[in-house]
Amino acid sequence: MLENTCQKLWPLLNKEVSLVITTHHKPDGDALGSSLGLYHFFKSKGWQVTVVSPTDYSSNFNWMPGQQEIVNYDVNPEKAKEFVENADILFCLDFNNLSRINDLSALAKNSKSKKVMIDHHEYPEGFDDFRFWNPKASSTAELIYQFVATFDHENWMNLEAAKCLYVGIMTDTGSFRHDSTTAITHLVAKKVHDLGIQTSKIHELVFDRGKLSRTRLVGYVLYHKLAVMEDMPVAITALDKNELKQFNVQTGDTEGFANFGLGIDGVLLSALFVERQDMVKISFRTKSGFKVNLFSQKYFEGGGHQKAAGGRSKMGLEETIEKFKQKIREHKDELF
Repeated sequence: MLENTCQKLWPLLNKEVSLVITTHHKPDGDALGSSLGLYHFFKSKGWQVTVVSPTDYSSNFNWMPGQQEIVNYDVNPEKAKEFVENADILFCLDFNNLSRINDLSALAKNSKSKKVMIDHHEYPEGFDDFRFWNPKASSTAELIYQFVATFDHENWMNLEAAKCLYVGIMTDTGSFRHDSTTAITHLVAKKVHDLGIQTSKIHELVFDRGKLSRTRLVGYVLYHKLAVMEDMPVAITALDKNELKQFNVQTGDTEGFANFGLGIDGVLLSALFVERQDMVKISFRTKSGFKVNLFSQKYFEGGGHQKAAGGRSKMGLEETIEKFKQKIREHKDELF
């Protein structure tokens, strides 16, 4: 199926078409890594290509090659709108539902462009004309490598693309420790490593550049905000709007907080609730066979992977947490 997609798509790509790459809101390492990795490939061929992001992203990714060329819809909506509306081919990376690109959703849906979905999340919406999809892949960055390799097996990748793809693979596999890490993942990582990237330096740039305020936030969360339900193997962390303001929380500052609870003996599921201006953002992580993507989809307008998913709630923070407690108790037998 993947090869058939490429055989149909590659003949449509050339210097005459306008290519636009977009990804989900608040893009993480895989979203940016896969988008910029594909961007560098197209640039190396001399093709017209632009990356459009629905929102901002963590400053820890500002060093990535090509990042400065990304068009942020929140900052420059008219420019982003122009690129999406005039695209001949729109590449949709690391998401499979148009709701994940916020205000760009309607623009993408109404665009006359051919839409290419490259993704590894389950249950695609079906908005795409071409699909390079594998829910067993470790990351979208891994799929980008495979996707482009069908066009040019030997010479396509440069150092800039390699750095970006490594970021995507490294972050979405939890530094190669998640179950999604396979022999193929390591093989692709070797291919990008052989281009001369400094893996330790990339890890430092992504994970070891936190602000003092974030470090203090981590301590505050671990001591004051992380709790375990008395009757369930479930950890809950919650931050309200006042706490976000107190610690000057920026995009990306709560990344990884959903995993804190899984480090507690006996905890099988960890949930993070963050109160934003107009909703409560939710993250779920599990180390059991419980499918948090289906749970989130059913109760919290979310989705994602079986062991890592997100959702949202329009109710207040306390109401949302109470709803979660009620619903997760109904699934108690599935957690073990």
